[in-house]
Amino acid sequence: MVYTLTLRKDAELDVGAHFEFYQEKREGLGHDFLLCLEEALDKVQKNPLIYRKIHREVRRIPIRRFPYRVFYLVQGQEVIVTAVFHARKDPESWSSRA
Repeated sequence: MVYTLTLRKDAELDVGAHFEFYQEKREGLGHDFLLCLEEALDKVQKNPLIYRKIHREVRRIPIRRFPYRVFYLVQGQEVIVTAVFHARKDPESWSSRA
């Protein structure tokens, strides 16, 4: 089954902020972050139901090499990314985006 992937505007803003943060740390590190994020999104798009629900209908997948998690919903044939947050971020901040 093929799922379509959609990033909400807030999630796009998250990604942009994290990219900028890592680029400021070291040139090229932001691009490494994006590659690892893309890998996680590919996994989710191929098989989103293998990751467990953590809050209502929200699921999450870790991003390899970086302390971030992708939070998403599955609605029919669509995967909706709601947030890309640091692993230690307050759960209230991402659960409000569900």
